[in-house]
Amino acid sequence: MPLHSLQHLSSTAVLGLWQLTEPPAELWAQLPQATTYQTLMPTTADAVRQAQWLAGRVLAHALLWKLVGAAQDGLVVQNDATGRPWLSGVEAQPLTLSLSHSGEWVAAVVAQGSRAGVDVEVIRDKAQRLASKFLSAAEYDDARAATQAAPDTAHMHYTRLWSAKETLYKLAAQRGIIFKKQLLLSSFVPEESGEIPGTLVLDGAETRHCICYYQPAPGYVLTFCHEPNP
Repeated sequence: MPLHSLQHLSSTAVLGLWQLTEPPAELWAQLPQATTYQTLMPTTADAVRQAQWLAGRVLAHALLWKLVGAAQDGLVVQNDATGRPWLSGVEAQPLTLSLSHSGEWVAAVVAQGSRAGVDVEVIRDKAQRLASKFLSAAEYDDARAATQAAPDTAHMHYTRLWSAKETLYKLAAQRGIIFKKQLLLSSFVPEESGEIPGTLVLDGAETRHCICYYQPAPGYVLTFCHEPNP
């Protein structure tokens, strides 16, 4: 079943996971308002990107149905000029949407009257190779210490750190953020699932956040954060 799970994070937010196994044609058949979405599909997307794009929107509508039921009529997933997804037609009851895809997994959070971020990543060596570019000096030292005793977990750990910063970035909903200076992660004990304390440094102010993580499937890591609007 491609729809892997739907999970209430609270009474106002739902997290969903979709395992992507279908070609684009099958996803089109499951998508409400397909005619509208045909005009929104990126023209440069190849078959893989099309499938990920479509699955994200099918999943978003499934979460909307779970959260607000028939009130989703007329809602459409749009993208702003920077590519960030948003929901049109929600003036009466503001809804936040966060989407992510990597490999065969698509993740989404829909939140009502609150904000959210979600990120799913294939575990690979890229995050470790680029760690000095997105981790602060203190975070880099913590990561090295955390993986020194178990080097076989290094790829997973660094991917998890990258994913956590991606989730914080989506929560911030601002462009031009410097990952190693404005998206900060505190020390934590790495486990199969858990929480990472995070700090957003925006406009001279610091705010604290809690990023949840776990592995939705072997070879993948998922992070998410949901909280009331500031």
